[in-house]
Amino acid sequence: AVHEGQVVSAQELTELLQPLFTQNSRNLILFLQDRLSIDDFTYFSESYGNKNPFQINKLLINLLQEILQSSPSSLVLPAVDCKATRYLLSVLQESEDWKLTNITNLNISQLEVNASNPNLLVVQLQPLSSDLKEISTLEAIAENDKIIGRVTMDLQERGIHFSVIYTAVRPSRISRRTNVVADLRRQLMAAEEEDSLSYPPLNVTTGNFTCILFHASNFSLKANRSVLIDLTNATFLTENVDISGSECSDSNTTLSLKYAKPVNGINSLEIRFLMTNKFYEVSARKWSTLDSVEIVQDGVKFAKFNVSGISAPAEYSFHCQLVGTSNLYPARLVPSNNEAKNWEVFISKLQIQGFNIINNQFSYASDCTGFFTPGIWMGLVTSIILLWILTYGIHMIMQLTTNNRFDDPKGPALSVPQTE
Repeated sequence: AVHEGQVVSAQELTELLQPLFTQNSRNLILFLQDRLSIDDFTYFSESYGNKNPFQINKLLINLLQEILQSSPSSLVLPAVDCKATRYLLSVLQESEDWKLTNITNLNISQLEVNASNPNLLVVQLQPLSSDLKEISTLEAIAENDKIIGRVTMDLQERGIHFSVIYTAVRPSRISRRTNVVADLRRQLMAAEEEDSLSYPPLNVTTGNFTCILFHASNFSLKANRSVLIDLTNATFLTENVDISGSECSDSNTTLSLKYAKPVNGINSLEIRFLMTNKFYEVSARKWSTLDSVEIVQDGVKFAKFNVSGISAPAEYSFHCQLVGTSNLYPARLVPSNNEAKNWEVFISKLQIQGFNIINNQFSYASDCTGFFTPGIWMGLVTSIILLWILTYGIHMIMQLTTNNRFDDPKGPALSVPQTE
């Protein structure tokens, strides 16, 4: 029996997964999503008026429904600690001498699987939520369900026995905890903020020193306004990215991210962030600036973007909530050639530092949001209007005068000439 709000720790999760390591068929498929919770299986089901997106996972849904109906009381299912799922891939690799294979093109018909050796296949599913808003969450779950079915059916047709883990980097819903009595909302917001930082930043080292740090909660591109390329998991989680082309110096730094077959139709993709460190006499200090972003597709197509609004003191890192090609973002990537017009870039919660890194950690962040935000301007304008009304009212009151002569009831009536 489990209690409400129970969370499976990393050690307990390892014990639960032990049967996968001892069975005869040592082939494991890890379907990894950006966020997922137990409630998603019921919330997006047909009982809530939605078209059930879990067609391949009907067996799991039916099993849950049978347990719910046969249970004499409310059924409580435990969740998995976010830290446990965060390092699940490394735990799996340490538990067994797996042959790790990252599946990106979702076509494993040509993949050679040696059943005599343990194989770990990692499939990156598309994110459920994206500020690009090209598809809804329900459609994203349905598409991921089709991907799961496509991969598993292909292995079954080849007679390969396997086990499947379907999980995510972080939960999509924050569960209520019974031991939280006071300040519930504040603690939930803090937990949600902690879950968003579910992986460490990407670091580039020269010798024993870190010269570049790069982090983002969502790193996505769209080619020709149709092909979505989500590079978040490949960059920060599985680290299926080549950073050997990066260069570091005291004045110029280049972060090079190379991906092999990120999506169908693209064999190679390289993204370069070019930063400079210069001394400016006006401020009498050095500033680090992200000057441009370059995208090289298949070694032939070259797209270049000029960057506006990304700079910080040389000792600081830079942070911005939204960075991309949209006009609505505070930090923009402006196309500088015709090829760049075919690309859309979206980076959420970007933090980058290319100079003066101490203890392999980000320095104090200079945010892209200026001091005078729209909210501050609205407050200032409203205060000025109210202050003007108050000043005008006080001025009108000060203009009022009183009579200098009054009627005496015992004497003759007071006659005031109209000239007064």
